Amino acid sequence: MPSKPTEARSIGSQLVLLFTVAGALLLFCGLGVLYWVVVEHAFEEDNESLADKVYAVRAELTRPGGPRILNEELEARRPRERVTYWVRLIDANGATTAETPGMSAFLPPREFPAPESSANAELHPRVARMGGKLLALLAVEEDLAGRSYVLQLAQDRSVDEQFTKRFGVLVLAVLVIGSLVSALIAISVTRRGLRPLAEITHSLERTGPSKLDERVEPATWPRELQPIAIAFDDMLDRLEDSFTRLSQFSADLAHELRTPVANLRGEAEVALTRPRTAEEYREVIESSVTECERLSAIIDNLLFLARAEAAQGLAERTTFEGRNALEKIATYFSTLAEERHVTIACRGRGEIHADALLFGRAVSNLVENALRFSPDGGAITISLTSNELGAQVSVQDEGSGIDAEHLPRIFDRFYRAESSRSSEGSGLGLSIVKSIMELHGGSAAARSAPPSGTVVTLHFPD
Repeated sequence: MPSKPTEARSIGSQLVLLFTVAGALLLFCGLGVLYWVVVEHAFEEDNESLADKVYAVRAELTRPGGPRILNEELEARRPRERVTYWVRLIDANGATTAETPGMSAFLPPREFPAPESSANAELHPRVARMGGKLLALLAVEEDLAGRSYVLQLAQDRSVDEQFTKRFGVLVLAVLVIGSLVSALIAISVTRRGLRPLAEITHSLERTGPSKLDERVEPATWPRELQPIAIAFDDMLDRLEDSFTRLSQFSADLAHELRTPVANLRGEAEVALTRPRTAEEYREVIESSVTECERLSAIIDNLLFLARAEAAQGLAERTTFEGRNALEKIATYFSTLAEERHVTIACRGRGEIHADALLFGRAVSNLVENALRFSPDGGAITISLTSNELGAQVSVQDEGSGIDAEHLPRIFDRFYRAESSRSSEGSGLGLSIVKSIMELHGGSAAARSAPPSGTVVTLHFPD
């Protein structure tokens, strides 16, 4: 069975959850430590108070007639007076000598722990619940006037227990309220922090083919989001440039194809206006074939450019001797050059790391352009140099040159520097050269100083 698609997680909800959990955890740790300190402090105070009571009873017993006096003081308590301590004194025979009234009813002597020595510096009471009260029970051995006694004390800690419970409820309430406040703060901070992303979303929604000038201001954004804003603006710049070039390319392509199509149609319509001789029909067909060849060349060049852009650096590079490759190209164009008394010379040596077929096509396009614009009796020079950075191939002609305002655009598709030569070529030769160089990670550059000719240089990196 196909797996169920995973739902997208919300950054905002995750931030709120993590912030709330972190805040609740900090509150829990802080309040937990506070609760423990307060409870421990109350427990220690109770123990100190119990020890003080032991010392006070011991002081009473050291007086003459101490057990009797202690019993009288215990009996003298008011009936409704709240009792915090219960005291019992037991002699060596197990008889009760003194006792807080009513103590035996709910706290018999057997409930107390084993007696501790009075010499112990620290007492260890046992906490137990008796008669609905929380009591700390302590038994201490005492020697009075040569006689042994066991002093039993019970401390009522019910009030401290109630305080501990109320304080625990208060701590829990603070923890819950603090967690809710943390969640509200997290929601507010997250919304504020993610607001720039919402602005990007609105910008993306407003962006379209007819509105590619939408931009954001990275300087006003948080530093963490500035790379996103910069990348977004760069993407829009690339899209705007691509749409502009695509629109221009479409217009240029329509203009380029319209001429041969119009020629084909016009010649066919003229030929059909009246009967023609076989020779006239032959001339029409030959003219149509020429226009079809022109159309075919344009289509082939466009297909090559499309494949080159899709290849993304997939040229099959090899290392070969550049001088031999250049001489083969010069030999191929020698016949056409001889007809116009143009000489083609090769200079320099060096190895080239490139796709041999693409290299040949790029240099051939440059030589073809140089032949087209070289005057009769001129010269074309193909130069090769190499170093540790790669190889450079330059093609120089003796034509009329290219004006400075045209140089930046000569590698654009369908662009012609001379309008008077619009009928020559398709305007795609240098575009193909540029695409080939981009496949190799290299570059193509041109320089010209009319009327002393033009030099186009190709750089093939190692």
